[in-house]
Amino acid sequence: MTADQQAPFGSGFGLRSTAADVLKGIDLTGKNVIVTGGYSGIGIEAVKALVAAGASVTVPARRPDKAREELANVPGVEIAELDLADLNSVAKFAASYVATGKPLHILINNAAIMANPETRVGPHNWESQFATNHLGHFALVAGLAPALKAANGARVVSVSSTGHKLSPVVFDDIHFTSRPYQKWPAYGQAKTANSLFAVELDRRGQAHGVRAFAIHPGGIMTPLQRYLPKEEMIAFGWIDENGKIHERFKTVEQGAATETWAATSPQLDGKGGLYCEDCDVAQLTQPGASRTSGVDPHAVDADAAKKLWQVSVAATGVDAF
Repeated sequence: MTADQQAPFGSGFGLRSTAADVLKGIDLTGKNVIVTGGYSGIGIEAVKALVAAGASVTVPARRPDKAREELANVPGVEIAELDLADLNSVAKFAASYVATGKPLHILINNAAIMANPETRVGPHNWESQFATNHLGHFALVAGLAPALKAANGARVVSVSSTGHKLSPVVFDDIHFTSRPYQKWPAYGQAKTANSLFAVELDRRGQAHGVRAFAIHPGGIMTPLQRYLPKEEMIAFGWIDENGKIHERFKTVEQGAATETWAATSPQLDGKGGLYCEDCDVAQLTQPGASRTSGVDPHAVDADAAKKLWQVSVAATGVDAF
């Protein structure tokens, strides 16, 4: 990715496009897809659209029974067990998938938690947002690397957010061990990490036919907001006093569009390492210029991406590309 590539090119889709819209005319028959968090929020809509286009979709879930319930009306979806906050669980799922011998054409790292109270996970007491949103997905990609390489043209999509604008990755205190925990900076650095991961994964993966993208899905009301009190969402202008959602927000079908587009669009052939929004490549923005759109330089910085990769290898004990 170069600075001139990180700019919209006019895809023909936009803010109100749906996942079904971006898949019109695209045949995914014979393609294998994994969508983490594919049983909640925009993940469900992405899964529905991908299945309708002919893809074979696997949804790994921390709560497999809940996933089966939510996806009961979507034919042919495979459900498996996966807890992104538990590296043993990640390794077990990845190994079982690789053992099938199936190539993996598309991986959408869609699952996330947002602005939750301070929570520590794993034997190292990692901060949960960084651990779940980034490190779990990093380890997942590492474990699935043989299947991704076997696809001869795989794509990995990391669901980031304009939340990245809230914080770069604070490398000297990622897990809030020497500073007080703050839920929004914690979320911000996790979303920055999602974007940086795509930058370095794309650089490393190209030799194996693997390209990577990060995306901002837009503002959508989903279970992602489960930890936010109504008063906070009113203060942000997301909803009014009566609970009415602001008109700028997307429906879940629209929210699923950009990740689906990035995963499948022929318009992105030969490209990678880009941050996308509204079904197009996002504009590079200067810090403070916009809170709701574009990507700030710290989230697509190649040096920071390389540093994050090494930190992630050291933390998880796995590497892939």
